[in-house]
This record gives sequence, C-alpha cells and structure tokens, in this order.
Amino acid sequence: MNRREILQSGLAPTDQSESAILITLSPGDYTAVVNARDGHGGDGLVEIYEMDSNSTRMVNLSTRGRVGAFDNVMIGGVITNGGTKRVLIRALGPSLATGGNALGNALADPTLELRDSSGNLIAINDDWAESPQAAEILASTIAPGDRWESAILVNLEVGNYTAVVRGVGDTTGTALVEVFDLEP
Repeated sequence: MNRREILQSGLAPTDQSESAILITLSPGDYTAVVNARDGHGGDGLVEIYEMDSNSTRMVNLSTRGRVGAFDNVMIGGVITNGGTKRVLIRALGPSLATGGNALGNALADPTLELRDSSGNLIAINDDWAESPQAAEILASTIAPGDRWESAILVNLEVGNYTAVVRGVGDTTGTALVEVFDLEP
C-alpha cells in the first residue's frame, strides 16, 4: 500500500521477501506477530521505529520468545537518541506461568544482561528483589511480578544496546524481555 513511503524512510527491508508496515498509531497497546509464510519455524526480527517528531514517544517495547540452553539466548535490541534515557529493562518468566493466559513452558529463573554496541557488559541481574536497585525498581511501579525475575534500572547514553536473557543453569523456556522508557 505505502511502498514508496517505506522506501523513502530509509528503513525498507533489503530482501523483498521481508515485510514492512508504515502506519500512524493512536495511543494504545499493539502486538506485532511474525509467522513464516511456508509454516516452517525459524528466527525472526521485528524492528519498530518512531518516525514522527518528539511530540510522541514509545514508552514500552517487549518481545516474548524461547530461551534455549548455552548460546541460544533471547536478545532484545534498544537504540536511544536525543540524550540520556532512563529505562527499566525486565526479563520475565515465572509470572508468565500464572493468570488467565498462563504458559506451561515459562522460563523458571531468567537472568538479564545489558551490553553496549561493542558487547561490553554494562549490567547484569538475577532475581531483581535481591538487587541493590530493588527499592528504586519497586518505586518505578513496574517491578517484575515474581522475585525470581530480573530487572535493570539504568541511564543509557545515545547508542545501541542489547538485552540478553538466559536461564539460570542453562534452563530453557519462554520469557519476555521488556524495555520501559521512564522519562516523561
């Protein structure tokens, strides 16, 4: 529908078998779902870019996926611009196994690493309630729902960052990695 606008954005996919949507969204909650056309599994990447002025902002981005053993981690990328950004990054697992939409294969004990664009470790957390940041995380009003989940509260300079989710002891399961913009 809006192929020309997508191409003009400078963010068009480089392979014509990849998908893109350029849309103006009203405030609310949205979900992007990726499926293989042929029904076969595989890894996919969803990128979301804010294309308008600074009069609006995305306050949360999350993704749910499978965390495997060893190097089969779940990764969430974050790009910041326009100055220092205060964010809360969470890795959820146990809380996905409760409630009306409970998952039977939720990751029992996620750990969370935050790395810069060079791969340098900025912060690591396992069990947010035991973190030196626990009081600040709780005060944010968006602390993880289970003490075994992980959270990092950090000021990010302009740049690219990676949130890495692993299972303690190379355990596996489904997890959710979330990034919240805490600035007004």
